[in-house]
Amino acid sequence: MQDFLFYLNLGWEHIISLDALDHQLFVLALIAVYSYSDWKKILILVTAFTIGHSITLALSILDVFRVPSDWVEFLIPLTIVLTSLDNIIMKNQKQTLMRANYYLALIFGLIHGMGFANTARVMIAKSQSIAVPLLGFNIGLELGQMVIVAAILVILFILLNIFKVNKKDWILFVSSGVFALSLKMALERIPF
Repeated sequence: MQDFLFYLNLGWEHIISLDALDHQLFVLALIAVYSYSDWKKILILVTAFTIGHSITLALSILDVFRVPSDWVEFLIPLTIVLTSLDNIIMKNQKQTLMRANYYLALIFGLIHGMGFANTARVMIAKSQSIAVPLLGFNIGLELGQMVIVAAILVILFILLNIFKVNKKDWILFVSSGVFALSLKMALERIPF
């Protein structure tokens, strides 16, 4: 149980800490097109990201493959750039964009999972089963994402209902800001 709680906390920190800006921006870009009434769809979306993240993490821990960390650190903000750009380009096609986001969450979750793989590989001993650490980490990650999603949805509710912000303006504003920040991160991390 102590191992489980350790990895649960690690997963929580992986998404909640100030060092996790890239993951937080990705979640923000993914859910920018949704409303607070879409909470079930958002739950599925965030879970798709966690599934992709955990598949890559498990394969990396089992040493099935390795990707150089400088490439992973470049690819992670690139996924955010593409997601936010998709929001901007398709802002008038909300339903298509929402469907596309499920695939983006799963596929890009695979890339984000590589970001923690090297650390996890070192932390989990060869003789130790990966089931408990992976379960604890993913539950912590999922809980952290839920907190971030809840905070974003509260802000969205206030903006749309109290300040009467137009939903398309919200999508454009958030996606543009996320695009700019993640593009800066990607350019700073070009591995060649």
